[in-house]
Amino acid sequence: MTAKIRLYVDHPLGLGQSVPVSREQAHYLFGVMRLGVGAAIKVFNGQDGEWRATVVETAKRGGVLEITDQTAAQKNPPDVWLVFAPVKKARTDFIVEKAVEMGVSRLLPVQTEYTNSGRIQRERLQAHAVEAAEQCGSHFVPQVSEMVRMDRLLTDWETKRSIMFCDESLAGSSPELPSGGKSWAIFIGPEGGFSPRERQRLQTFDVAHAVSLGPRILRADTAAVAALTLWQSRLGDW
Repeated sequence: MTAKIRLYVDHPLGLGQSVPVSREQAHYLFGVMRLGVGAAIKVFNGQDGEWRATVVETAKRGGVLEITDQTAAQKNPPDVWLVFAPVKKARTDFIVEKAVEMGVSRLLPVQTEYTNSGRIQRERLQAHAVEAAEQCGSHFVPQVSEMVRMDRLLTDWETKRSIMFCDESLAGSSPELPSGGKSWAIFIGPEGGFSPRERQRLQTFDVAHAVSLGPRILRADTAAVAALTLWQSRLGDW
C-alpha cells in the first residue's frame, strides 16, 4: 500500500514496534486526512531512518500505528548551523522552513545590535521545522535554540567550528566561498546587516570567513537561502 503522508514521531522505531499517536496528530490523520484502520503512512524520528507504518487504532484524542518495514536508512544533514537574526513573523517562519529543506543541523536565533524582533516563539518555530522535515523527505529535524545575544554566542564559540558570515558591506564583489573544515555555522544578519562592531568582532576569529552574496543587497530571508545554496554547493551534500 502506498504511503503518501509522512509523520515525525518522538518514539523509537523498529520492525513490529507500536507507536502512539498524539492528540494533534490524531486530528490531522483521522480528522483532516480521514485515514482509517489499515491506512499506511511513513514515519521518522530523526534517528532510526524512515519506516512504513499501518494504522491499527483510531480515536479523536489518539491512536496507534504499527511499524511494518523500513523504507530508508537514516541520513543526517551536514554539520552546519544557521545563525540568524529573527525578522518579521512570516519571514522568520520562511527562514526556518527553507533552512530545514536545504539541510541544516541546528537553527540558532540571535539578538544582534540591529535586530528588530525582540523575542521568538521557539516552540512554534520548532513546529515549523517539524512540518518542513515531514514535507521535504528529510529524516532529521534540526533543533531550534532559544534566542541568545550575539556577543554572548561569540564569547562561548567553539573554536573548531568554522564561520561563514554574510557581510553586506561586500555587496558588489564576487562571492568567494570558504573551504575546508567539517563543522560550520552560517551567520545571517538582520535588516541593515551586522553592525560595524559585530563585523569587527567576527573578523577577529581565525575560523571566520566574510562572504558576499553577489551584487545586490538581499533581504534577510533571501540571504539565508542564498548563503545555504552557496555553502551546500561547495561544502555540503549536494
